Amino acid sequence: MHGIANTGQAQSWNGYEGAHWAAHQDRWDAVNAGFDQPLFDAAAVTRGERVLDIGCGAGSTTRRAARAAGPAGRAVGLDLSGPMLERARASAEAEGLDNVRFEHGDAQVHPLAPAAFDLAISRFGIMFFTDPAAAFANIAAALRPGGRVALICAAEPEGNEWLTALAALGDLLPLEGFGKPGGPGMFSLAAPGEAAALLSGAGLRDVRATHVSAYGTWGRDAADAAGFLLDSGPGRHLVARAGSGAGERARARLTDVLRPHEADGALRLRGTGWLLTATAPHA
Repeated sequence: MHGIANTGQAQSWNGYEGAHWAAHQDRWDAVNAGFDQPLFDAAAVTRGERVLDIGCGAGSTTRRAARAAGPAGRAVGLDLSGPMLERARASAEAEGLDNVRFEHGDAQVHPLAPAAFDLAISRFGIMFFTDPAAAFANIAAALRPGGRVALICAAEPEGNEWLTALAALGDLLPLEGFGKPGGPGMFSLAAPGEAAALLSGAGLRDVRATHVSAYGTWGRDAADAAGFLLDSGPGRHLVARAGSGAGERARARLTDVLRPHEADGALRLRGTGWLLTATAPHA
């Protein structure tokens, strides 16, 4: 498969960003877990199936797919991030899963065996390609005839309450277009029809894009969530650009902004996504 290696994203996800996600796997899973139900309802993993998880991160979705596929099936997680894959392998071993494997690689160029999978899934792992056309073509080629995909990517930025909360800090942190669609990045496929067109361009059929939303748990309370958000990769980058002293002021302001979202011992924020489904042509 020809394509351009995703060098910039590899540096990020093997640096602070990947280390933060690996160290806080449980918290990031709590942020994104609300999207698991629509993803796995659409994926409909059955016993004995071979599943590819794109941008698997610390592997919670890969392990869930492995459990659904059962001993006769298998799940392979693919990700750029070495630190996150270390955490994924450790978690799979702790759970006693022997039908799951994790591979360190870039979906744009990673040598995936042709027609090796019944299903490809992803929970927010497909937005970081520098060459998305190459990535989706590579993924499509790895599906057996009649195989299928179920993928979730971020939808409109303004539908994500963590981003609107950060936007309220615009006079303290230099947002400078942070969160606008375009890529590679969280919102690279946010524009309606963008991801669906790429799947169609990869030769997949019956492409559908369904708008979904879910709440994620960001912390115990506003202060906890504000600290977590500003210590994450995007938040840390914004604070660093703002210069000395901005961090504490931003943390205090963000805590105030988030306080209305506290309820029942947790801080929950709404996010939005596109649920993408498609099938590979039959031979």
